[in-house]
Amino acid sequence: MHINADMNIREILEKFPESIDVFTNNGFKGLDDERVLEVLEKITLREALKLKKADLNSFMALIEESITTEPRKNKEDAVSLMGLLPCPVRIPLLEGFKKFLDSNPDINVNYELKAASSGLAWLDLNNLADMFISAGFDLFFEKERMGKFKAEGLFKDITGIEKYNSDFENETISLKDPHGDYSMLGVVPAIFLVNKDIIGDRPMPTSWKDILDPKFKKSVSLPIADFDLFNAILVNIYKNFGEEGVRALGNNLLESMHPAQMVGSNGPAITIMPYFFSKMIKEDGPMSVVWPEEGAIISPIFMLTKKSKEKELKKIAEFMSGEAVGNIISQQGLFPSVNPNVKNPTSGKPMMWVGWDYIYNNDIGKLIKHCEEIFNEGVRA
Repeated sequence: MHINADMNIREILEKFPESIDVFTNNGFKGLDDERVLEVLEKITLREALKLKKADLNSFMALIEESITTEPRKNKEDAVSLMGLLPCPVRIPLLEGFKKFLDSNPDINVNYELKAASSGLAWLDLNNLADMFISAGFDLFFEKERMGKFKAEGLFKDITGIEKYNSDFENETISLKDPHGDYSMLGVVPAIFLVNKDIIGDRPMPTSWKDILDPKFKKSVSLPIADFDLFNAILVNIYKNFGEEGVRALGNNLLESMHPAQMVGSNGPAITIMPYFFSKMIKEDGPMSVVWPEEGAIISPIFMLTKKSKEKELKKIAEFMSGEAVGNIISQQGLFPSVNPNVKNPTSGKPMMWVGWDYIYNNDIGKLIKHCEEIFNEGVRA
């Protein structure tokens, strides 16, 4: 069941108790007091957020993100699927996956697909799943994590996609793994949200180079808590602008905020955020969406499948990489899909991809840690 903006707040809290933290963290107090709940029973979510002058869509996205969907576990002799799904598309993707399994009763799978905001603390790499989905670099390339299994040749791309969407296979970019180990479902693009009221007489930033300019010192909000996207930003800045670029990015950091907190905010002059949140911007407001000239830095949504379980995983891999899922992540999440049959809303816009040669010629895990140290030096300075 989805959240409806015209549901009263008490109804939401009772049907979705996981949402209590979202309300509490956004200024709703006394939710354990029956008298308060009686009042909230008479106020819809839409009305409450209007009074608070908060953005309805972004708040609902946070609630959807908090809702847990029960995993399917404990089936005997089943293959295992684990992972982290981008929050805006997790619920519809899970619903689609359940329908797919209902129509394919021969598939025997245990699965647990958490919201990306859950992080990696729950992951047990000593008991590696047969199939894993997540965005980001560190999990898949760090030698202490998935990287060690990749080196052993455990994985294979079994999606059957010979050539990715033309948005990602052209003269400027190539996302398909030339070694045939990693599969991708799509990407999370990072763009700029500029507050025209706060930027003042400083020129509008149009590129990543602009973002590093000293004129924006203590003026930039970064998605540091969104580890996958933040690490992709660090690696790309390091590759293209070196240590000084990473240090400059730290110099210019004002604060780390969840993108949903920034929609309609009067905080930083510039917020770097996933493209998804740009669709919440009011056209007549002070916020302006900027797609970087060099391209939106992208964090790939990877899918790893065990070579030894190819037969059992084949249908699931084809579903996850198929057109139906591609349309969900592209149209609902604005996460462009690599499926060649999907028309992405970002088609024609440039993307900044670090490249497979760079990945295979560097220890990405060590590189990320090095970038974090330099970035923090910049923050302290």
